Amino acid sequence: QVQLVESGGGLVQAGGSLRLSCAASGRTFSNYGMGWFHQAPGKDREFVAAITWNLGVTFYADSVKGRFTISRDTAKNTVYLQMNSLKPDDTAVYFCAAGASGTWFTGSYSKPHEYDYWGQGTQVTVSS
Repeated sequence: QVQLVESGGGLVQAGGSLRLSCAASGRTFSNYGMGWFHQAPGKDREFVAAITWNLGVTFYADSVKGRFTISRDTAKNTVYLQMNSLKPDDTAVYFCAAGASGTWFTGSYSKPHEYDYWGQGTQVTVSS
């Protein structure tokens, strides 16, 4: 049974930093990619960043480029999202997800329905 467990969320002032972690278990992820999405109240789930498990190729939403960094530790089966220069607009529940990365060259990494497994989410609140 695949499990994705997020941690690291919390309350931070604008301009501050947080690092989210996603611990994955239950299968091998060698042909998979890992993504981070966020969802604010009343809004759709939105793509934030993604990384391929094998080669570590990264993708970012335009809104977070230069501020957020996604990385993975294959020995620990863990994916990280380092978030710097946080803004109140970044306030949301952040979800980790895993999906097959074979079609990611088409841009499918940004589509929630392309992911097979999801974590429970962790709340990030940025105060102004």
